[in-house]
This record gives sequence, C-alpha cells and structure tokens, in this order.
Amino acid sequence: MSQPKIAVDLILQKLAESTEKAKSRAQKASEVLLSPLETDMATTPYEIVYEEDRVKLKYYKPAEVKQKYPLLVVYALINRETMLDLQPGRSVVQTFLDNGIEVYMVDWGYPTRKDQYVTIDDHVNGYMDSIVDLIRNRHDLPKINLMGICMGGAFCVMYSALHSEKIKNLVTTVTPTNFDTDKGLLHIWMKQTDAYLMGKSYGNMPGDMMNLGFLLLNPARLILDKYVGFFENMDNKAFVENFIRMEKWIFDSPDVPAATFRQFITDCYKKNLLIQSKMELDGKRVDLKNITMPLLNFYGLYDHLVPPEACELLTREVGSTDTEDICMKTGHIGIYVSSKCQKEFAPKIVQWLKEREGDGESAAAEKPASPESASKSREAGKPASDENKKDAKESKPASSGKQDAKESKPASVGKKDVKESKPASSK
Repeated sequence: MSQPKIAVDLILQKLAESTEKAKSRAQKASEVLLSPLETDMATTPYEIVYEEDRVKLKYYKPAEVKQKYPLLVVYALINRETMLDLQPGRSVVQTFLDNGIEVYMVDWGYPTRKDQYVTIDDHVNGYMDSIVDLIRNRHDLPKINLMGICMGGAFCVMYSALHSEKIKNLVTTVTPTNFDTDKGLLHIWMKQTDAYLMGKSYGNMPGDMMNLGFLLLNPARLILDKYVGFFENMDNKAFVENFIRMEKWIFDSPDVPAATFRQFITDCYKKNLLIQSKMELDGKRVDLKNITMPLLNFYGLYDHLVPPEACELLTREVGSTDTEDICMKTGHIGIYVSSKCQKEFAPKIVQWLKEREGDGESAAAEKPASPESASKSREAGKPASDENKKDAKESKPASSGKQDAKESKPASVGKKDVKESKPASSK
C-alpha cells in the first residue's frame, strides 16, 4: 500500500509566507517601539482643593454644570485612582464631566512608615468626613453623592452607615461587603493571612507584595497570556500604548497602612462583620440599616478578586427601599476601561443620579459648618462638625474619645498638626 505523498512544496510555501510576515511584523514593531509613544495617564485637568497628611482631593470641573449635587469618588488604598481617567476615550471621569457632573476624587497618596498606625476609622471618620464637609461647604449643600471603588467602596458603605445625613445617593462598584464566600482564591488566602505578623515585619503592607499575590491568583492569564498577547501585537501602536498604560497603573501600588490592613483582614475577611452590621469604628456600630439613601451596586460577573457573591448581598441588608444591582459581564478592571463598559457603566451612573436629583431633603437635615466656625473649632482641637452639629448628630463618634485615642499613636500626631494648618481652600 503506497504512502500518501507529503506536500513538501506547500509546506515550504507556508513557511516562506510565515517568515516574511514575521520579518515584516518585527520591522514594524521596532518602528513602533522606537517611535514616541503617548502613554500618559490621568490627563484630564483638575485642581487640588484639599490636602491633609498624604491625602489630597482632586476637583474636576465640567464645562457646564448640569447636575446640582457633586460626586465624591473614593478609590481603594490598593493601586491608584488614575484608573478612572486612563486615557481620552476610556475615562470614567471624562464621561461624568461631559454630562455636567462636578467630580471630586480622593488621592490616598503613598503611605510611609509613620502611617502604619492609621486605622480604617482614621480613613472613614477622619479623612473622608473632613472631605465630605469641605465639599458640602463649597457647594452650600447638606448632602452630596458618594461613589466607591473596591476597598474604597467598603469605606463608602461604612461612611454612609455612620453619616447617612450627609449622603444623598450612594454608588458602589466591585465593592466587597460579604466575605463569607470561597469563590476566588483571594478570599481563601486572606482568611489564612497573619496580618498582625506582616504589619509587625514590614511596618506597612508592601504594595509590591500584594501585586505579586494578585498575579498568582491566575498566573496563566495575568502573566503568560498577557505578555504573549503583547508580542503578537507589538506592531500595533495603539495596542502598545494601551498596554504600557495598563502596566504603569498595575505596578503603581502604594503600601497599605498596617493598622488598616490588619483591621480589614480581621474584621472583614475573617469575621465578616460588615455585612452583619457588627463592625465597629471608634466604638460606633456600622449598622447597614442606616443606609436609607438610594443605592446603586455594580459588580463584575468574571471578577476574580471580588466575585459577585461578595457584592450582591449588600442591597438586601441596607435600609434603603431604592436599590439596584447591576452585574456586568466583565472582570475587576474591565468594568472601568473596556470599550463596552464605557458605553454602559458611566452613562448608567449619570442617568441614575439625574433621576434622583430631587430635593426631598428633611427640614432637619444638617447644614455644613461654615469655614469660620470650622477654623475656630479646629483651633480648639475638635473636629469642625462638633461645634455646629453636636445636637443634631448624637450618633457620630465622640470627638474627645477619638482625639485621646489618636494621641496615643505616632501617626495621628502629625495628622492633628496638619489639620490646624490647612490651606484656606480646605476650609
């Protein structure tokens, strides 16, 4: 029986074609890589209107203001808020501005060893509360809109439960609130993490170490596939520019203050206190039933860091009767940067907020403290809100106890000093 003939000529022809294509791609790739590349991030103009310790507040002003209530965006302590303004055409911030929303965004900065004692309470009842009051003062409004991302979303949930009188609408995106799930390796690993030992060893939780952990959650996709894809598209200038932007963002990872990391791991991942309304900040219980404002909750179906199971219970546990869950067919980051989500995610938030612009404010709603009274109360060593809101806010943590507790931590001494010397724009 005769053997089938091998089409040697055809094989050689295909090899020649592949070789020619490879040479052409390599030549074009070298031209792309050696040419000037546009890889800048966060190019939308903004103004710094507040600074305290390492924390700054960015203000983005639209060409025309179309919505009454400004939006405060709180990003996670891990990675940077520049993800929301990645590049023109892929910018959540720009979409908000194009629709007339005034945007404020927290820049958590880069913690140093002196920040290792800064707790979740310091972030939520300290920095965030000062920022919210500043925005209320600037706009002469009793309430503002609040949006949180990932860990920043958890902070926003805590803040809204403790200071519900200051928040008009709450938007949470890929926000973990239910940690009693074994979906995703991160939730399994965090339950086994000795956060106290890591804090004692490093001072703060190193951002590079967390980045390595995130990559190891799915190394085949996050390491191998990604760089193979880069080599296959090196001749595409737009692809190369986008790839470099993402790499710059991914590896721009600030450390996380040790006390905050320890409390988040212990109270949230291990004890799952937040979703049960059992978590406490400065002795006050974070009761989710106090979240009575409208709530819009986004999460990603394919999110390997914060799976849907970690997010979807929130709307069932809060006290609000106006809630909405939106599960998008994307991952943890794609919800902000993918072309499909750019057409759905930010526009949905814009429309949702617009529909809730009505001024159904209670007559008892607090007015923000005036800049003058804020200055006087800070000189007296108390939070600005206590002078004007003592009677209206029995549920807010007592300033005297908080001050005493802070004075026992090295990091908070600096925080107190900075508060007394804030620039005029922050009052």
